[in-house]
Amino acid sequence: MHPPTPNLSRRDLLKYSLGTAAGLALAGASVPAWAGGDEPARPPRIAPIAAKAKSVIQVWLWGGPCHLDTFDPKPGAGRDYSGPLNNPVQSVVDGVKIGQHLPLLAKLADRYALLRGLTHGNNGHETAAYLVQAGRKAGPIVHPGIGAIVAYARTQAGYQGMLPPYIALTSQQGRFSEAGYLGAKYKPFATGGDPSKDPFTVEGIVARGISEERQRDRRALLAELDRIGDETGAGVVEAASAIDRGREQAYEMILGKAGKVFDLTQEKTDLRDRYGRNRFGQSCLCARRLVEAGVPYVTINHQGWDTHKGHFEEMGRKLPELDKGLAALLTDLSERGLLDSTIVWVGGEFGRTPKVSWEEPWNGGRGHHGKAFSALVA
Repeated sequence: MHPPTPNLSRRDLLKYSLGTAAGLALAGASVPAWAGGDEPARPPRIAPIAAKAKSVIQVWLWGGPCHLDTFDPKPGAGRDYSGPLNNPVQSVVDGVKIGQHLPLLAKLADRYALLRGLTHGNNGHETAAYLVQAGRKAGPIVHPGIGAIVAYARTQAGYQGMLPPYIALTSQQGRFSEAGYLGAKYKPFATGGDPSKDPFTVEGIVARGISEERQRDRRALLAELDRIGDETGAGVVEAASAIDRGREQAYEMILGKAGKVFDLTQEKTDLRDRYGRNRFGQSCLCARRLVEAGVPYVTINHQGWDTHKGHFEEMGRKLPELDKGLAALLTDLSERGLLDSTIVWVGGEFGRTPKVSWEEPWNGGRGHHGKAFSALVA
């Protein structure tokens, strides 16, 4: 006989399901009860699911991508809703179509899930982003986003990587305080620069105009000048040793294997071309290199989706870019055996209004729409 099934409300079922998803991101590391407010009641007779994920790549479409033109097309709704994007492409999954500018992703639809029923009803960029990232409405306590929580949990679990546990390509999301009450230590390390440029000048690691040889010369000169430990007492020696350790870590970031992860010229030309020779495409390639190096959480902050004006012209530029870079990322992760241990999450803070504003000054624009939006999860 099977044991009796516990009576769970719909709210409980959603809570436990989301808890399992968070567990996948944290890969078993625990977060204290105070980090999430009141401790939820534990579900009876439900065994925990062993986490497989080691890393998360979040593709944040800053500004709010339109669900109708990406992952939830409505081709029969007419011009006032679909505009010129009324020919969605059939994916490899029967009955599932996606936006017509996403043919490469359509061929990979058996590798991801589409969440078409997301909603929160909030139309403000900052407050909606906070809802999606932190899972809470804005209030007096500033809660951390999921990236900061993963960084905190992995650090508490003994993360020893030379690279920071939370990296943003190439800028912080900027819509809210990502680390919240966890503090600045768990904010993302934002690389700055443009990964489509050679070299990719990562702030604090790769400096434009300073060669690796010159960096090594500076290191040697500093070692010659640093004689403090030879002439002082034990307490100062201990402090100097700590400084030395920090210095070695810094140089490992600049000159060692850790820093080399940002050198995209080490990749084959045809692979870089497959991702697309633009900021987004090369950010996707860099994200793959980062999770391959063991970084737990990587955000690609892809801006430009707040399309109040000239929406369809902008989609004609941005969607092919998204299609090429994201399809290459999923394929590359899969071919390297990394997709089984990497969560890829694609979405923004909300969707955009289903009805198009054709009048001046919008000229075919779409407004904010927190009532319905979509996400892709692989």
